[in-house]
Amino acid sequence: MTGIAANNARDLVAQDAHKTVLLQEAVDALAIHADSKRAQGCYVDATFGRGGHSRRILERLGARGRLIALDCDAQAVAAATRISDARFCVVHASFDELAGVLERLGLEGVDGVLLDLGVSSPQLDDAARGFSFRRDGPLDMRMDTSRGQTAAQWLESASEAEIREVIRDYGEERFAKQIAKAIVAARQRDPVVSTGQLAAVVGAAVRTREQNKDPATRTFQAIRIYINQELAHLSLALPQILELLNPGARLAVISFHSLEDRIVKRFMRDAAYANVPIRLPLRERELPQPRLRLIGKALRASVGEVAANPRARSATLRVAERTEV
Repeated sequence: MTGIAANNARDLVAQDAHKTVLLQEAVDALAIHADSKRAQGCYVDATFGRGGHSRRILERLGARGRLIALDCDAQAVAAATRISDARFCVVHASFDELAGVLERLGLEGVDGVLLDLGVSSPQLDDAARGFSFRRDGPLDMRMDTSRGQTAAQWLESASEAEIREVIRDYGEERFAKQIAKAIVAARQRDPVVSTGQLAAVVGAAVRTREQNKDPATRTFQAIRIYINQELAHLSLALPQILELLNPGARLAVISFHSLEDRIVKRFMRDAAYANVPIRLPLRERELPQPRLRLIGKALRASVGEVAANPRARSATLRVAERTEV
């Protein structure tokens, strides 16, 4: 097998392992029409993952179209480099660095941006990454393994109050106090350095849990969000993206967590409605004009998609379009 064929084979295996959520709906939301100038525009897949969305976007782009992909995960970037297409380039960066990335590429605006938030299937399924309590491995949890502290390092140094707040605020865990206390007690005996250790500690501290949900689910989610500062990055990225969208450009965001979705929903809503002080005497033409227009209602995965890919059950897609303002 040649090197190119081997790479292609690995790509196919990775794509099979990772089922892209809301693939058709998200790419449709960008409104890339092959028979219009939109197909010759510039688009951003700000969370490449394993490239399901990027490949579908490339199918719709015209010969002069361009697609910029970003990902903070070096493994995802390595997968992206196997796409051989002159219209495509990938950058190892977080989506909250988009403005700087486009500036370095000499681009002032784009015609569409797609964000697929959260953790990907390959990350969850790789025990060495430490994202999942289902596979024992080192307690890392960093999406960008080239920088930052691991989950194990943070758990070793954080106070009980800090651990409790993270699990409560980012995991919406009602047993946060008991879990934090159990983690601190456990690390006094031995450092908590593996996913199996952490899952066992949480399982012993949480006596009841929703049906069909592992006791460690919310704790792992909370620590992952904190370690990667996911909510902070999202809050920083959205205003940047708004400034970079050309008139008529679309922003499509897929979220998997209520806290993420709340940030996206509020940002789009605030940009789509003029904030006018009550009783301020203004003519209609003097009213502040919205910078975004909401496109449809929030979309969720179909029953069929959830049956084929249970990880799609919590996905929410929101779409907005840049106005002329």
